[in-house]
Amino acid sequence: MPGQRRTEITPPLLGVDTYLANVLDQVGPLPPIGLSLLDASGCVLAADIHAAHPLPSFDNSSMDGYAVIAADVAAATRQQPVRLRVVDDVPAGFVATESVQPGTAVRIMTGAPVPEGADAVVQVERTDGGERVVAIREPVPPGANIRRLGEDVLSGEVVLRAGTLLTERQIALLAALGHDSVQVHPRPRVVVLSTGSELVEPGGELRKGLIHDSNSFLLVAATLAAGAIAYRLPPLVDDEELVLTTLQDQLHRADLVLTTGGVSMGAYDPVKAALKTLGTFTFTKVAMNPGMPQGFGVLQDGSPRGLPVLTLPGNPVSAFVSFEAFGRPLIRTLQGRAQIHRPAVRALAACDFRSPAGKRQFARGRFTSTSPLAVEPVGGQGSHVLGGLALAECLIVVPEDVTEVSAGSPVTVWDLRT
Repeated sequence: MPGQRRTEITPPLLGVDTYLANVLDQVGPLPPIGLSLLDASGCVLAADIHAAHPLPSFDNSSMDGYAVIAADVAAATRQQPVRLRVVDDVPAGFVATESVQPGTAVRIMTGAPVPEGADAVVQVERTDGGERVVAIREPVPPGANIRRLGEDVLSGEVVLRAGTLLTERQIALLAALGHDSVQVHPRPRVVVLSTGSELVEPGGELRKGLIHDSNSFLLVAATLAAGAIAYRLPPLVDDEELVLTTLQDQLHRADLVLTTGGVSMGAYDPVKAALKTLGTFTFTKVAMNPGMPQGFGVLQDGSPRGLPVLTLPGNPVSAFVSFEAFGRPLIRTLQGRAQIHRPAVRALAACDFRSPAGKRQFARGRFTSTSPLAVEPVGGQGSHVLGGLALAECLIVVPEDVTEVSAGSPVTVWDLRT
């Protein structure tokens, strides 16, 4: 009507937790595959592992020394050693051909099977090291220095549960139990794509109005640190058709696509336009600082699951914080990890600082002391300030309803060093 002033109604911002829940509701662990042990390192176990045999699988010596009958050497002293006839010599990987009888011993190396008749091993340091006759200078109790069959793992025992992250320690156990391959949820293959006509590759010529692409390098490094496999693409100019073609070309090798840039409220948003033609996507504003514009959806690639695509803001600090808040949990969910977030710790604010009302702030910070654990904001807090981000050791997470943080007050911290 004439004379009536219309005001555009801005929908309320979506909460950080709500947005993350919406993203994770649409994905799950990648289907299990069989991988060789070394290829499985860093992956998550898809099924329980039962021991096919005990560990150790036979009684063996934990020391270089002499297999004896403990009662034979009970009275041994340095002044009056007990002398025993050495009837055999057993290195690791071999079995004694002679049993231990009263008054005899078998020289034995670490890991070798304990000979029949012996109930203890005397360390070589407690003897004179004799080859035909050995002088035992100290007594040992029955069972001394013997690793018993099954004392580590029993046959049939569940040694690793599904959901276990396989590190070097679990890989060693699997190898010891005879596994040369294992069923795991694989590390997600993540394609990282930056868009923007202003972007040039590092090392390229910078004309006025151009900047070097840092976001894709940032996100590839963050993706690798989160446990995934990353593929970086060169930056794309703001062209919807080019973005569309590039995304379609990546379907065969991606479990997740991360894009940065091209999803703001501006006039040139090629990522938005391209993605809306390929699947169901939601672009929204999240109540966080930095990193308000966010997007997520599933691209229809012909598979039952579809290909998830997470679109992050173009400002580098916003892209990093958004990755920590949403990208890292998404990657770890695809990987089947139980712990998808960085551990949150409590610390004390080392100084006063402010936080925007109605938004969860992720302030870049550094630790000022360890006892008590204290933090302070570091560098500029703008969404473009890479120098400050490079100095950050943590993110200080300030709730939406807090606008002022006082020195000495407790704060939640995501430790970026872990």
